[in-house]
Amino acid sequence: MANDKVTSTDVAKRAGVSQSAVSRVFTPGGSASKKTIEKVKKAAEELGYRPNVLARAMVSGKSRVIGLVVAYLNNQFYPDALEKLSNQLQEQGYHVLIFMANNSDSVIEEVIEEILDYQVDGIIAASVDLSSELAARCRSVGVPIVLFNRSQQGDDFSSVTSDNFSGGIAAAEFLVAGGHKKISYIAGLDCTSTQRDREIGFRAGLQQAGIDVHSRGDGMFDMDKAREATRAMFKNDPPDAVFVANDHMALAVMDTIRFELGLRIPEDVSVVGFDDVPAASWPAYNLTTLAQRADIMVSETVRILLQQISHENDAPQKVAIGSPLIVRGSARLPKGYSS
Repeated sequence: MANDKVTSTDVAKRAGVSQSAVSRVFTPGGSASKKTIEKVKKAAEELGYRPNVLARAMVSGKSRVIGLVVAYLNNQFYPDALEKLSNQLQEQGYHVLIFMANNSDSVIEEVIEEILDYQVDGIIAASVDLSSELAARCRSVGVPIVLFNRSQQGDDFSSVTSDNFSGGIAAAEFLVAGGHKKISYIAGLDCTSTQRDREIGFRAGLQQAGIDVHSRGDGMFDMDKAREATRAMFKNDPPDAVFVANDHMALAVMDTIRFELGLRIPEDVSVVGFDDVPAASWPAYNLTTLAQRADIMVSETVRILLQQISHENDAPQKVAIGSPLIVRGSARLPKGYSS
């Protein structure tokens, strides 16, 4: 059993090295010979020593820990993206602490304060909206924040998103080119930038073709809500195409259309989503969708965060990455279309 009172001095004595050598061995990126590392780690294991990461952070001013805040994990896009974020940060010598927070201002504020208690070097907020007050609070203690898959007006935060506006336009143009006349939309959470920009782009794309949105349902990025919205939308004057604000909802929309309403996809109604989650490519769905390029989004997020931690570039950076249309079998193809 480990002895909580074992110190780095005890390890140094057991290993026959200096205390600073022990510190270098347990500091990410620290310089020590292979022989010293072996001796120190052997002594630490024998004594049951574990370095106090938080105490080291208080002394060095660097914890090598990144706080990752996420509102939900039920959407397949986020577990995949967060795994990529964690892996890239670990490759750079950082550890990741994940904190869950819904989009309630009070809960988010509590979570951010808790994260700051861990002496983190930076914060990534995924699917979470933050206030200007929280931005100021983090700036006051020198902790940079990058928003992932969210953007906010003003210069409070750096952000990395897909180009949701252009993606919305592309969805509209594809459905119009497919000959659809009654094109509907199932929205996500109205308070989010992803929902807002996708819908604005979609409406703009339809307007360019002289078409209005046939009907609108509130899916709120929730499968059950998306099912309810679909039932209501198809009750009277059903659409012949539906653009859904993300794939998480689109899967539920497709199931409802086929198994509850008895309609065929794409013969009776076309469905287009947004994200390109793993299930979108499953034969059961074969969903045409706008792809969020998670690899590029993650790399840009890590780049910005590390630049701000090192003060290489402290200015807020806003990056929007193009979302290519992935054409599968859930939507009618335009005449003469070739991928």
